[in-house]
Amino acid sequence: MSESVSTSIRVTPDLLRKYDRPGPRYTSYPTAVEFNPAYDAQAYFGSLEQAAARADDPLSLYLHLPFCEHRCTFCGCNVVITRHREVEQKYLTYLHREIREVSRRLGRRRKVVQYHWGGGTPTYLAVEEMRALQQVVTECFDIQPDAESAIEVDPRVTSREQIDLLRAMGFNRLSMGVQDFDPEVQAIINRNQTERQTRELFAYSRNAGFGSINVDLIYGLPLQKPETFAKTLDAVIELRADRVAVYSYAHVPWLRTQQKGFDPAMLPSGEQKLELFCIAREAFVQAGYRQIGMDHFAVPEDELAKAVESRTLSRNFMGYTVKSAPDMIGLGVSAIGDVAGAYAQNQKKLPRYYDALDQGLLPIDRGYRLSADDQLRRFVITQLMCNFHLDKRAVEARFGIVFDQAFEPELAQLVAPDGLIAAGFVSLSREALDVEPLGRLFVRNVAMLFDRYLAGRSAGAPIFSRTI
Repeated sequence: MSESVSTSIRVTPDLLRKYDRPGPRYTSYPTAVEFNPAYDAQAYFGSLEQAAARADDPLSLYLHLPFCEHRCTFCGCNVVITRHREVEQKYLTYLHREIREVSRRLGRRRKVVQYHWGGGTPTYLAVEEMRALQQVVTECFDIQPDAESAIEVDPRVTSREQIDLLRAMGFNRLSMGVQDFDPEVQAIINRNQTERQTRELFAYSRNAGFGSINVDLIYGLPLQKPETFAKTLDAVIELRADRVAVYSYAHVPWLRTQQKGFDPAMLPSGEQKLELFCIAREAFVQAGYRQIGMDHFAVPEDELAKAVESRTLSRNFMGYTVKSAPDMIGLGVSAIGDVAGAYAQNQKKLPRYYDALDQGLLPIDRGYRLSADDQLRRFVITQLMCNFHLDKRAVEARFGIVFDQAFEPELAQLVAPDGLIAAGFVSLSREALDVEPLGRLFVRNVAMLFDRYLAGRSAGAPIFSRTI
């Protein structure tokens, strides 16, 4: 499983044209486009009741804090842009209420091994609000001493006082947004963040005791060029972040209207975008990082890197993890949970979120109950996306199937003259399916082979971003 330092991979224009097409990122399977209103608050009550029956099992816990002072034009998150603090204060009152109600329905199920504040900008909150929110959480749940407790921070707005408070509250991981240090790129995406701001917050956080700091980058942004992106990579490598996410920019202006704020002609072509990622991959592997899944890198001593070596890496709505729990609770507007074999997503708009809680309901907008086939395919896709390896015998033992029979159509496509094996993406043996180095650049396409919903989504309005 050791990774060669040489990362030169040749992608022909024909290969790129064939496979650079819209497809899911597989944050979940089935994807969120399959969620529907038939799964409502009453259905969620039933899922929580099932989860409560397993009182000794651990939980993952996600809190969505959607507020930002400014809107970045690249952003694909569910955010609320406001400088009016009374808006956020009202939201926190309702969030406290939701936390308490969910905890009540979970009964003695309280143990949390993965805990995350996401956004938006969680450090938009004042220190008193952060402290009060954490107090409600710890009254309702038991955050384990060895839990992964992470928070997303924006170096432009995060204070040293907030960093000190986060450490005192038990947070042990920071995820620091950077995207790109180039001033021209920053201007067009409306995110002016100096390298100095980032370095100072990074250094202070290290000294405050944060042993794990993640930096987020994005490739494929408007006006990005290989030579300027390489300078950003050099700066991040010099920081020696423990983990680096190099996300593909998802251009979905039909979903995120702020992305119409720049001319699409400013975006790199598919070929240029792939070059940006390959430059990043080369830089981080040469610097000693291990590739984690399709778009993350970690220093060798990081637990994600160790999980790649042992092929035990997992992934959920909070990202790659080694602390996955049987159930994940999502709290806050638009948050998604994964509870007792069902996905549950909260209302996406604040008024509807508030109305549901005022009516004594949990604020579920839609969800999806997984079938046995969904759970099987989710496991297959997760293994391919996380570990680039699928042990067919392990799948058979886990799900009571004969792999080659259950996936006969997919295997036929794999071995076809124009299939993924011929493309050099995967190799197949009697025992396993492995994603080859070239296929790791196209791992979303590999996963798409096992998605039974995609055929029905091939026509009509666009849904997904392009795989490259």
